[in-house]
Amino acid sequence: MQVKDIIGQGNSHIISIAKDKSVADAIYQMVEHEVGALIVVDGEKPVGMFTERDVLKSWTRKGNTLFKDIMVSEVMTTNLIVSEADDDLCYVTTIMIKNRIRHLPIVDNKKIAAMLSIRDVVKAQVSDLRAENHYLKDYLFDKYPG
Repeated sequence: MQVKDIIGQGNSHIISIAKDKSVADAIYQMVEHEVGALIVVDGEKPVGMFTERDVLKSWTRKGNTLFKDIMVSEVMTTNLIVSEADDDLCYVTTIMIKNRIRHLPIVDNKKIAAMLSIRDVVKAQVSDLRAENHYLKDYLFDKYPG
């Protein structure tokens, strides 16, 4: 199974936020869209990612500063790890586990085309394993005609 197989299941909506917005704005947007990560943009260009972990980092590193007074650009993750639509799902899983990330931007033609969460990846793999299990049981118990 490849990343593009998951993207085709409706996981391609990208939620972004401008780098000069506040952490409070980012939190509101994440809650409104029920997502755990936002792509941070400077105009049209992606410059980072803001995740639930960045909320916690901003809380601990900025002390008593209010979220409305902290800019996303101050606490966002700037080292974007990305994948491509043709990448194998096992490879993507390894990337996410190795880098301890739960959200992975998918790049197509040098643009971010989708955002995968670890939940999307696990759900696809479990579905694939269930189908394989079903076919193996049918094979073992001679349910195939012929």
